Amino acid sequence: MIVLSHRGYWKDTHEKNTPIAFKRSFELGFGTETDFRDLDGELVISHDMPRKGDCISAKEFFDIYSEIGKGLPLALNIKADGLQQKLMDLLSEYSVTNYFVFDMSLPDSLQYIKYDIIAFTRQSEYELDPAFYDKAAGVWMDEFHGHWIDEAKIKQHINAEKQVCIVSPDLHKRDYQAEWREYKEIDKKLDSEKLMICTDYPEEARLHFNE
Repeated sequence: MIVLSHRGYWKDTHEKNTPIAFKRSFELGFGTETDFRDLDGELVISHDMPRKGDCISAKEFFDIYSEIGKGLPLALNIKADGLQQKLMDLLSEYSVTNYFVFDMSLPDSLQYIKYDIIAFTRQSEYELDPAFYDKAAGVWMDEFHGHWIDEAKIKQHINAEKQVCIVSPDLHKRDYQAEWREYKEIDKKLDSEKLMICTDYPEEARLHFNE
């Protein structure tokens, strides 16, 4: 199971999506999820609507990645439309290849597909049939209110040659221990390099899935 830290590996909430969280994540060898928006025509890292002085630039993020985390997987959560060209330029400038984008609006998603940017579709209680499935590199599997992800659903995607990233229940403030035990058994059974989990507890997840 590949472990992705959620908004970097933060220890206090104010560290989310900050250089210290990204450096900690990369130094410990974790893949990382983070949020991309635009501000005054430039890409920035911000989950919420960005304001000057409250977020770092995408270039600063990729500087950290290039220095410390080069080659580790990146999950790039796209929070605004129309970022394709600027993101493509940065991915090319920093030679980033192990990444995927996700969570775009549907019309915007089609533009990422058009430009051959590696994109994941979504599956959740509200998106039972993932959009643009045939063109997606993988599936971001999310459980907002309860547990529905099981071996059959994961196996279906793996057999279709899709990568799979599971949103850990802790990101929705739910107990995660039981589901982690289930996912560990599925991971062992499928023995696939295509399975990931995104969590706020990456060190705990690494120990759990690799012990």
